[in-house]
Amino acid sequence: MSTTSSALVRKLNQFFPLGEAEIQEIHALERESRVVSAGTELVYERQTAHRAFIVKDGWAVAYKMLPDGGRQVIDFAIPGDFIGLRSVLLRTSDHSFAAITDIEVSEVPARKMMETFERLPRLGAAVLWAASRDEAMVVEHLVSVGRRDALHRLAHLLVELGLRLELVGLATPKGFACPLNQYLLADALGLTAIHVNRVLRTLRERKLVTMRQSEVVFHDLEGLRALASYHGGYLDQGGQRDD
Repeated sequence: MSTTSSALVRKLNQFFPLGEAEIQEIHALERESRVVSAGTELVYERQTAHRAFIVKDGWAVAYKMLPDGGRQVIDFAIPGDFIGLRSVLLRTSDHSFAAITDIEVSEVPARKMMETFERLPRLGAAVLWAASRDEAMVVEHLVSVGRRDALHRLAHLLVELGLRLELVGLATPKGFACPLNQYLLADALGLTAIHVNRVLRTLRERKLVTMRQSEVVFHDLEGLRALASYHGGYLDQGGQRDD
């Protein structure tokens, strides 16, 4: 297995120059995998004694359900991301994860993860960076829902998704494949699906971005970033290196 065949290796290697031991350990963790069908719940809220998952292919969604049946999407998981990592460390999941598309995942038991980090502390530090980056994204999403208007919320999310996917080789400055429908976007942004549709039309009319047929096409990425006031420091490649 090559170094770049793992999305997780590729992502972590952008910020922490992993050694051969760390790379081989990730490959070992990912060696056994299974395909989970779209719509399947992998982790449910208040679940205990579960495993974390490494997403190798496909998209998943993290969310919380409200008593009235409403859903707040917290984030989207893409290849190279962990699912349920924080919940493993905290023993109980505080939200749910479900597959958006058919996804390929590798399960990682909590004990195995702790043993790996003890043997390879540099890998543990790299995963800590990934978890910190995820926390930074949640902060940005909170700001979006709380303070940004609908146009800026959607622009910010699309730019962020593009950068995350580019990090693992699944996007270019021209765009990326995207399985998200307007209902998922609405639940992520605190909007209605109708409002999302209107905002997408506005972004298209401004010749910034088009979302159609499971694809996001950037017409003016720099213009979109400017509209969203997107700084992206938490996703910039070539970050912390101490070779």
